[in-house]
Amino acid sequence: MSKVADQMGADFVLALGDNFYYKGVDSVDSPRFQDTFESVYTAKSLRVPWYVLAGNHDHAGNVKAQIEYSQKSNRWKFPSYYYELNFHIPNTGKTLTIIMLDTIMLCGNSDDYMDEKPRGPLRAVDANRQLAWLQERTGSVHGRLPAGGRPLPCVVRVRTLAPQSAFCRGFIPCLINTRPLLTSVGHDHNLQYIEESGVGYVVSGAGNFLDPDVRHWNHVPKGSVKFFTGQASTLGGFVHAEVTKNKMIVTFYQAKGTSLYRTVLSQRNFE
Repeated sequence: MSKVADQMGADFVLALGDNFYYKGVDSVDSPRFQDTFESVYTAKSLRVPWYVLAGNHDHAGNVKAQIEYSQKSNRWKFPSYYYELNFHIPNTGKTLTIIMLDTIMLCGNSDDYMDEKPRGPLRAVDANRQLAWLQERTGSVHGRLPAGGRPLPCVVRVRTLAPQSAFCRGFIPCLINTRPLLTSVGHDHNLQYIEESGVGYVVSGAGNFLDPDVRHWNHVPKGSVKFFTGQASTLGGFVHAEVTKNKMIVTFYQAKGTSLYRTVLSQRNFE
C-alpha cells in the first residue's frame, strides 16, 4: 500500500470495517490501536487521513471506543457510526461525496463461520434513522459514492486507498432496495469488480483473509462479474481509485503492489 500510495498518490484511505479481529476493541486505550494500526502503516505515504467505519467484528466489541480514538490519533477519522465526506476535485468545480454507512446497524450482525445472512437490526429505530439519513443524501445527487462494511455490490489527488473495505457477499435483502445507491461494499474476503446496469460495484475485502469461494456469483446477474481473485498466491490486496472531473479510475492491486485489474467508471447522468 505504501508503495502504491507513494507512486500513484493518496489523499486519504478508506478503512471500512473489521478493523480489529475478532471482537473489535474493548476500550480507547486498547493496545490493538498501536499493534495493528499505528505501528503497521508507518510509511510517510500512508500518513494521511484514514476514514473509518465499523464492521461486524468491530460491533462484537466497543465501537464507541473506536470513535473516541479519533481524539487520540492524527489520522484515525471516525466521527460517528455513519457520516458524509466531501472532497473538492482539483482543477474542477466539482465535489466528490462519499456516504459512509454502518451496514451492521442497518441490517444486523451475522456469523461469518456459519455463512449466515444478517439477522436484522438490533434496534429498528437506529436502522430507520440511518436509512432516512441515507435517502435524504442520495435523492438527486451526482458523484456520490456510498460505502459500507456489509455487501452489496471507493477508493483520490482526490485519490484513495482501500485495504480491508466495505465495498459484496451477495445481495442482502434489507439493502437490496437501496441499489444502486450503494456502489462500494465488501464483506467477501477477496477482490471483485461487478458491473450491472452501468453501475460499478467494488469489492475490496482482501486486507486480512482470502476466500476463493464463488458461490455468491449466482446472486448477481450472469456476466456481471468482471474481475475476481481470492487466491492465496496474491497474499491479499487492496484498491486504489483516482477521481477526475468526469471519471473514476479503479485499480486492484495484490499485496506486492502488482496491478491485477483496472477499470474506468464514467460519470453517470441521472437526469
